Amino acid sequence: MTDWIISIMEQLGYFGIALLMFLDNVFPPIPSEVIMPSAGFAASKGQLLLSGVIIAGSIGSLVAAALLYWVGRKIPNQSLFNWVDRYGKYLFIKSEDVKKALDWFEKYGHRVVFFGRMVPAVRSLISIPAGMSHMPFWKFMLYSSVGTIIWTTFLACVGYYFGNNIELMQQIFSRVGYVIITIVLILVAYFFYKKSKAR
Repeated sequence: MTDWIISIMEQLGYFGIALLMFLDNVFPPIPSEVIMPSAGFAASKGQLLLSGVIIAGSIGSLVAAALLYWVGRKIPNQSLFNWVDRYGKYLFIKSEDVKKALDWFEKYGHRVVFFGRMVPAVRSLISIPAGMSHMPFWKFMLYSSVGTIIWTTFLACVGYYFGNNIELMQQIFSRVGYVIITIVLILVAYFFYKKSKAR
């Protein structure tokens, strides 16, 4: 898959990066953890500009996020579940995944959009419950933009500075993943604390 991603970037440049990041958000098996570091590594070789890589990756992600938001906003819940039951297997998405994303959104509020942009699979699904819950579009895009820019910048910079060391990159991704999960767990605990205190 890595060779295929690199060939697309070589042929299409920044547009290819944006396209791949768009697909990452609507087709989870294409991971941003491969796309952006590969693009960052290409920038370190002088083939692309690092700033251009980050901008292209962010735009691709945000266009996909906006599209999925409006899908969630316009389609009735039951129709969405019926569609996922019928066609979700082609996108490696199950109705249970959508249900979990909805439950997460209802429990932990709009701030989950920010962290959701940095978590694989959740990144692809979080836009739909945001639309279904009628979260204000400007607020959704604000949280999505900040989270997306931080994540794409991080991934591109890892590829730019450490692209020659695959093992080190994997260690970095693993540790950052633990940090994000820890932050989310702290927010969840704080949410339950506030709720129990209110009772």
